Amino acid sequence: MSEIDVIVCGAGNAALSAALAARESGASVLVLEKAREDEKGGNSYFTAGGFRFSHDGLEDISEDILTDLSDAEREQIVLPSHDRHHFYEQLMKVTHHQADEELAWILIDNSRSTMAWLRSHGIRFLPMFGRQSFFVDGKHHFYGGVNIEAVGGGAGLVESEIARAIKIGVEIRYETGATRLLQSSDRKVRGVEVLGPNGYQEIEAKSVVLACGGFESNPEMRARYLGSGWDLCRVRGTRHNMGDGIRMAIDIGAQPFGNWSGCHSVGWDISAPPYGDREVLDNFQKHSYPLGIIVNMNGERFVDEGEDYRNLTYVRFGREIMAQPQRTGVQIFDQKTVDMLRDEYRIRQVTKVEASTIAELAEGLEINPIALEKTISEFNAACQPGKYNPAILDNVHTQGITPAKSNWALPIDEPPFIAFVTTTGITFTFGGLRVNAQSEVQDVTDRSIPGLYAAGELVGGLFYENYPGGSGLMAGSVFGKIAGDSAAGYSQALGEST
Repeated sequence: MSEIDVIVCGAGNAALSAALAARESGASVLVLEKAREDEKGGNSYFTAGGFRFSHDGLEDISEDILTDLSDAEREQIVLPSHDRHHFYEQLMKVTHHQADEELAWILIDNSRSTMAWLRSHGIRFLPMFGRQSFFVDGKHHFYGGVNIEAVGGGAGLVESEIARAIKIGVEIRYETGATRLLQSSDRKVRGVEVLGPNGYQEIEAKSVVLACGGFESNPEMRARYLGSGWDLCRVRGTRHNMGDGIRMAIDIGAQPFGNWSGCHSVGWDISAPPYGDREVLDNFQKHSYPLGIIVNMNGERFVDEGEDYRNLTYVRFGREIMAQPQRTGVQIFDQKTVDMLRDEYRIRQVTKVEASTIAELAEGLEINPIALEKTISEFNAACQPGKYNPAILDNVHTQGITPAKSNWALPIDEPPFIAFVTTTGITFTFGGLRVNAQSEVQDVTDRSIPGLYAAGELVGGLFYENYPGGSGLMAGSVFGKIAGDSAAGYSQALGEST
C-alpha cells in the first residue's frame, strides 16, 4: 500500500470486525498480526463462537441471522426472547451495576444489527444445540441468553472473517506486531512502529485501531494486577496477548479504565497445556457443574453450583477455584445426570476418576475419604423434593447447609460416581483503555486521542468481577464495527483537509 487509511492491530474477531467495517466504508486497511499465520485468530479462535444479543425470539432472527434453519428444525426449538432490558439486567446483575452505562447501552442496542451485519458478510450462525439447550418434552429448550454460535465455533468465525476481509481488499501481515504508536506534534496518531521478520519498521497511516487483546498471556502482568498466584493459571487461548496495545496507548497518555484486578476465567481441565490447544480449543472447559457439585481438595463445597444459569456464574466460579487449595476444583456427578453433561466432558484429553463408592472416588482423587463422604452425605440429606428441570431455574434446592444449592439440587447417590478435576483457565482481562461512543481512545483528561481507536478485550469498563456469557464476542464485533467506521470516517476527513 502506498498510503494507508487505517491500520488495525490484531486479527481476532474485534480486529477483523473493525477491518471489515473500515474497508466497507471505503478505507484502505492493513491488519497487523504478531502471530504466525498458523496461529492466527487471537483469543477468538479458541472460543465456542457464542454471541449474546438482543432479540425477540426465533421468528425475529430467522430471516437475517439464523438463515440456515430448516422448517423442521424451527419446529423443535424453544428460544426465549432476550430483549434489550433483559440483556441490560443480566449485565448489571453480574457486574453489580459497575458496568459503564454508556458502553453497556451501545453494546446492547447495536448487538442485533451487528449480528445481521456479520451475516451480510457471510458469517453463518446456528443455535447452540449441544451446549445451551436441554431436550425437554420433544423440543430443544434454550436457556441462559447465549444461544447462537458461529458455524465452526470461534475458529470458524475468524476463518470466515479473514476470508471475507481478504476478498474485499484488506491486507494482512503476519509475524508483524506493533511495538509503539507514532504521533505528530499536534497529538495525532500517524501510524505504528512494528517488529517484523526483518526487524523494526515504521508504518505511516491516517488512523490506528487497537484490537490486540488484553494482558492475560503475560504472567508478570497477571501477578501484578490480578494478584498472587495468577502467574500460575492456565491460559485458555493465544500466547500472544501480552498487553502490548494497552501499554502502547498508555505510553502516549491514554486513560486506564475498568476492572484491572478482574478477568474472565473458567473451570479448566487440570491437565490442559499452559496455553490454548488449536485442536482441543475450548473443550478443556468443564461447564456442566450445575448438574452436580464442586469440591476442593479438602473435600468441601465452596460455591452454590445452582445459584443461577451457568452463563452468569462460570466466570466468577473460575476465580473461586483459583482461591482453593492447589488451585483445584473437582466436579462430581452421579448416573442421574452424567448423560446430560456437555460434549466437552467426553474428549480424550480429560482428567477424570470413576468409582462405585464415594470412598473409592476420594482415594482416586487423593482427597480424604471421610471428609468427602461427610460433604456428600450432608448435601444429599439437604436436597429438597421438587420438579427437576435443567432448562429453567427450577428451585429444586437444598436446605440447612452452607453453601446452599439454589437450583438443580439432586442427591449424589446413584453409582458409579464420576469426578472431573479442574483448575482455573484465564480467557481475558477486564482492565484496559477508556473509549467513547465512537470507540475513540480517551486520554487522562477525557479528550480523544486523534486517530486512535480501540475495540475488543483491551476496552475497559464493560465487565467487572463477572461476565454474562457470550457478551465478549458480541462486544468485540459491536465496538470493532464502530471503531472501523469511525477510523475510516476520520481518515477520509483528514485526507480531504490536506
